[in-house]
Amino acid sequence: MQKVPVFDSQQLESLARLLADTDEGLKGYQIEHLLRECQMADPTPSMTKWKRLYNAFVEIQNKHHLGNHVVMFINRVMKPVQYTTDPQGFAKRRDNLNTILSFSGLYVGSDGQIRWSTRATNLDQALKRANHLHTALVNRGVHPDVLNFCQAELLQLNYFHAVFEATKSIAAKIRDLSGLTCDGADLAQGAFGFPKDGSPPRLAINDLKTDTDRGEQRGFTNLLIGLFGTIRNPLAHNPKAEWPMEECDALDILTLASLIHRKLDRTRKQLK
Repeated sequence: MQKVPVFDSQQLESLARLLADTDEGLKGYQIEHLLRECQMADPTPSMTKWKRLYNAFVEIQNKHHLGNHVVMFINRVMKPVQYTTDPQGFAKRRDNLNTILSFSGLYVGSDGQIRWSTRATNLDQALKRANHLHTALVNRGVHPDVLNFCQAELLQLNYFHAVFEATKSIAAKIRDLSGLTCDGADLAQGAFGFPKDGSPPRLAINDLKTDTDRGEQRGFTNLLIGLFGTIRNPLAHNPKAEWPMEECDALDILTLASLIHRKLDRTRKQLK
């Protein structure tokens, strides 16, 4: 790698605190081994882990007036082969590193190696660049309304509220399309359900000409009712601590919300 400018003291401290975190960071013997492997001095081995690593970073930068040894250290830490039994740990550490490194125009790739990138100028840019859930959603081509409604929550990795906002966006769109003011199952049934008097539903996702069309309409109505009943309502009524939201679950639910938004975009109002 070409010459890397020195990292400022705030960046070095953030990197050291992350890499030597008490609960999820490197162990003391790992720090010792990696420093030796990178030919870096260990000036304060008796200090707390993050201060020990910070002082090592500062000393090597002051000696060479470059950030290359810090990059070398991170590259060694992020070798993917070390995370074969903990891929989520790799992804989490990579994201956190990228938030910090983005201010220097650097990022850790999927191969664990640091590369050049455009420099982030504010925290939102840094978080957005590092957030692999947001990236995964963009790569899937998730509907823009999903991303727009839960942008702030995605930047904060707040999966609980990101999913809640996405489901709220579905209800809001149905109300706009149907003119109804109710919510949840009543809204889904009122907008897409077949009235008992035999008249057509307010909104249709197809021509409703065949049994298959009408079956799809009923299935979509049930899908909406299920979404509101199993996802939106519990999120609205339960504290976040009582409803843990894992990233993989959030990704699946947000993708489902995207599918529903695309269906809603193709709905048509029926003449009574």
